[in-house]
Amino acid sequence: MSSVYDFQALSIDGKEVSLEHFRGKAMLIVNTASACGFTPQFAGLEKLHQTYGARGLVVLGFPCNQFGGQDPGSNEEIGAFCQRNYGVSFPMMGKIDVNGADAHPLYRWLTAEAPGLLGSKAIKWNFTKFLVGKDGHVLKRYAPQDAPEKLARDIEAALAA
Repeated sequence: MSSVYDFQALSIDGKEVSLEHFRGKAMLIVNTASACGFTPQFAGLEKLHQTYGARGLVVLGFPCNQFGGQDPGSNEEIGAFCQRNYGVSFPMMGKIDVNGADAHPLYRWLTAEAPGLLGSKAIKWNFTKFLVGKDGHVLKRYAPQDAPEKLARDIEAALAA
């Protein structure tokens, strides 16, 4: 696989989505959880979506239950939680694994393209973020503790490219 556009994923309501649909847009891809200390980042992600969506940013949330069992609900429950508590209007995808033998192919590619600290490929926790440029290539990986608002400068650069 050579770009993010080579992948498909299921939306939170079970529809297949080709990431080709987002060609020419910058993307912020995030593994999320509904019961994590970082869960309030949904508000910041939504703010990025509201601020930069019209300029070409797509935020994609991928629920994952691999870290402390912090997203045990069904896709329907997760979607309702995100909407009710954080007003999430950016695309939420179906729950996936981001590590291990069952890791979604998109996440295998993302972690190979942008390894973490000391070259580690594994996702360490919920709310790891990947910024993908309008050309479909990974620009940067962010740690869970990197607040969404701290990404604004990089997002603006990606949108201007």
